[in-house]
Amino acid sequence: MADSVLYEVSDGLATITLNRPEAMNAMNTESKVAFRDAAQAAAADGAVRAVLLTAAGDRAFCVGQDLKEHVGSLMADREAGTGRTMNTVREHYNPILRALTQMPKPVVAAVNGVAAGAGFGFALAADYRIVSDTAAFNTSFAGVALTADSGVSWTLPRVVGPGRAADLLLFPRSVKAQEAYELGIANRVVPATELAGEARKLARSLAEGPTLAYAALKESLAFAAGHTLDESLDKEDELQSRAGASEDHAIAVQAFIAKEKPKYLGR
Repeated sequence: MADSVLYEVSDGLATITLNRPEAMNAMNTESKVAFRDAAQAAAADGAVRAVLLTAAGDRAFCVGQDLKEHVGSLMADREAGTGRTMNTVREHYNPILRALTQMPKPVVAAVNGVAAGAGFGFALAADYRIVSDTAAFNTSFAGVALTADSGVSWTLPRVVGPGRAADLLLFPRSVKAQEAYELGIANRVVPATELAGEARKLARSLAEGPTLAYAALKESLAFAAGHTLDESLDKEDELQSRAGASEDHAIAVQAFIAKEKPKYLGR
């Protein structure tokens, strides 16, 4: 794994850290590949029961594409008569978003500063966003004559509604932490000095929770977003039957009767 993205697994919690603070964690090719590989590794690892997505430094979570590298790639494309630069959406951003949104375990994003463009998309792909009071969000795409990527066209309207999503995409601006909370972009806002500790405590609690139930909740929410009520009811039936047969459900019921705190196994 490249130093531009750090990956660590400890007691069921995988931590992915975007690690280019000197560049406000902008995504160059090396970091995109490393992030993709880390997200896919966390998704595939049965020992991982929750994921914490965080970033180094105190200025930015991620400002999206590294535009300095991007300009050089565009110039090389023009000289060669190719369009390979924009393949990054298919090769990097899409796999990252699929891994984060489809992995059968919860993902927490700890947003410590500016989250712009693809960085905004990464945050929206998480199941829960805990945000520093100094953080801000910006779609940014139209500001550099681009359209949405990193799943923003799908996630943003589902979080803030289609009207507000269109406004934020057509007229990019900085959405500060409190407004982000009011819009539903942030699930929780904490002082900057408390973010790291609170985010890890929250992610750790999820890693110790009923993993299969969390996976079913993610699946049911994603399914219901594109299906009818009747179809969603059938999906709930299917998923509830699966959850009800899990060891964790039996543990939870026994703990409830015994008036004890359940100790889940994640299966």
